[in-house]
Amino acid sequence: MELYRRLSSVLFPVVTIALVGTALWGYQVNQEKNTILIKAENQYQRAFHDLSYSMDKLHSELGNALAVHSKSHLFHKRCLMNVWRMTSQAQSDVNQLPLSLIPFQHAEQFLSNLSKFSYRNAVRDLGKQPLSDQELKTLEELYNRSGEIVQQLRTVQTNVLDQNLRWMDVEVAMATQSNSYDPSINNMIVAGFQDVNSKIGEYAEVDWGPSLDKKFQMRSLALIEGPEATEQQVREKAAAFLGLPDGSQLQVSENGAGTEFATYSVAYRPNESQSASMDFTKRGGKLIWFMNSRAVSEKNLEPDQATEVAQQFLKDQGYESLTAVTYDEFNNVAHMTFATSQDGYVIYPEKVVIGVALDNGEITSLQAGDYILEKKPRELGKPQMSEEEARSRLNPELRIESTGLAVVRNELDQDVRCREFTGTIRGMKMKVFLNADTGIEEKVETLNQQA
Repeated sequence: MELYRRLSSVLFPVVTIALVGTALWGYQVNQEKNTILIKAENQYQRAFHDLSYSMDKLHSELGNALAVHSKSHLFHKRCLMNVWRMTSQAQSDVNQLPLSLIPFQHAEQFLSNLSKFSYRNAVRDLGKQPLSDQELKTLEELYNRSGEIVQQLRTVQTNVLDQNLRWMDVEVAMATQSNSYDPSINNMIVAGFQDVNSKIGEYAEVDWGPSLDKKFQMRSLALIEGPEATEQQVREKAAAFLGLPDGSQLQVSENGAGTEFATYSVAYRPNESQSASMDFTKRGGKLIWFMNSRAVSEKNLEPDQATEVAQQFLKDQGYESLTAVTYDEFNNVAHMTFATSQDGYVIYPEKVVIGVALDNGEITSLQAGDYILEKKPRELGKPQMSEEEARSRLNPELRIESTGLAVVRNELDQDVRCREFTGTIRGMKMKVFLNADTGIEEKVETLNQQA
């Protein structure tokens, strides 16, 4: 009994201190958790109210563009640039909200097209090519539709403020869903955004005019030629690419079934320190992306050796008529860009980016989506402007090291023939692309090291 009393006198304070410590620790953890939740909620609230404000200002700016005379070129340019800026802000606000599983694709596509429409019309010379009657009609239609979106967002905003709704409840509600939206979710914010998306989806197609290339909008994996590949065929292709006897160790999953962007993803993890991932197009079964995540601790290959390894790999994979156009090194991995060569032109939109480990020459990455999606017959012809005339339009301080012909994509998403000049100015290595027919400066790039 005496021993029990002694033990109690010692253990009771210890246990009490432990319980108090545990309670304080739990309280602190709970406080930190609440702080994080409050911070996230505040960020969501700010993004939502910013979105409502941006859409309201965007609607007003479209109205301003319609209010002036059709020949007020400078005012139209300013209004369209403001619309583009506000649309970009609205897109940024949308991306900060937990809407990934809510059907909102119609609204996002509307904002994307509006951004392109406003930018491409704003950057052109409206003095020589003013807005057409059809484009003014499109502006009026966009003004009316954006007004309806503003009203719907205001309804959601009123509900949020009046009923003190929380965006964290939206995130929790959506997190309980696997990969699809459940329309039975009882949340007023979710319902409000679903209404906005549905309303936009009911609109007739906007005539965006020549400023928005419909063919470019439809750039998708569905345009790839060839039959649809099966999961087993992709498994066999991936195994052959990785040098495996079979595909039993590979995990294959289909993405975007039934859509224009259907792909297969392949995962390979032989051990804890190594893993590889790949994406194949469903149509045609073409490899468009590969990543082998491993550390490269030393450098044994020189740039010309790495380039030779990459060229041989691309040739083995069926990529033909490619020219190395850039070379960079990072963490002992060489990252190179290759582009198609045709009739003396380097076609930059048709490009492949490849990574080579500089310890043993292993291929660590491949990005071939641009090459596969942009590959097409091209009638190039001869440039109208001579190299000498194009040189005269360059900054005289540019020390030219090499010249050539190229096809690049300008800010209007148009492919243009260019005179390409590589050189240095003020210690920087640059590529300057001048339109081969007009001499206009289409693009300027800063380089680290040229292949």
